[in-house]
Amino acid sequence: MKDVLLYSSIFWRRLGWVFSILVLFFLIAPIVIVLPLSFSSGSFFSYPLPGISMRWYSELFDNYKWVLALKNSMIIAVSSAALSTVLGISASIALCMTDIPFKKAIYALLLAPLVMPLVIVAVACFLFYSQLGLTGSRLGLILAHTALGVPYVIIVASAALKNFDMTLIKAARSLGASSIMTFKRVIFPAIAPAVFAGAIFAFVSSFDEIVITIFLAGPEQVTLPVRLLEGIRDEMTPVVVSAAVIMIMISMGAMLVAEMIRRRSERLSNTGTERPALLAGK
Repeated sequence: MKDVLLYSSIFWRRLGWVFSILVLFFLIAPIVIVLPLSFSSGSFFSYPLPGISMRWYSELFDNYKWVLALKNSMIIAVSSAALSTVLGISASIALCMTDIPFKKAIYALLLAPLVMPLVIVAVACFLFYSQLGLTGSRLGLILAHTALGVPYVIIVASAALKNFDMTLIKAARSLGASSIMTFKRVIFPAIAPAVFAGAIFAFVSSFDEIVITIFLAGPEQVTLPVRLLEGIRDEMTPVVVSAAVIMIMISMGAMLVAEMIRRRSERLSNTGTERPALLAGK
């Protein structure tokens, strides 16, 4: 009986590994296929490649529309990520460190953009911003993307604040520290890795956003995902693939930075928990 259970456990474990590898292949395969095509010297999508060339990247960066789209994406993503971080930290501190009423309802309301269909959010933003004259403006796009980025910062920062030792704040206050100084010297250093990770998630969500941008962007505010969609529809050349590769690399680079921050935070926290044990052992 024990042998049967052992073999059954091994079988399901291996089946889980096979399934995970298949899912990973399904997700990675499009990137693996697209990446070499961006370096093709030919004018069509074909394997094997007729030659290796940087021709399409050169054409992309010589094209004003593509460069403008990349510039808009970076400006909007960085701006919305910075604004999302400030608003997300403020909301997280208010939700986790104060006794405000209707805390759960406010938390659910702040996270609503994550669960609502983007089309509904886009239509609501369009109707509201049109009354304020913000449609077709970069500021309108930044504010709309901020609404999508704030929930990511709140989720990550709130998780960090739940493990925060509140006695540290009392100790800082007893030593005469102001609220700003307490946040700067006590709270922020403890949640900094989570804050940076949330900011990166907000950046990626803004950089990849397309639905809201289609509704709100004017001709001069077209972002890289929107320009990519137009390129697929109007001019299906390897330039589009080159733009897609750049977009993938930026998003993957941002997520890699987030993972490095997470690992560094874990390493520092493990070091912090090991020191008391070593001192106790002595």
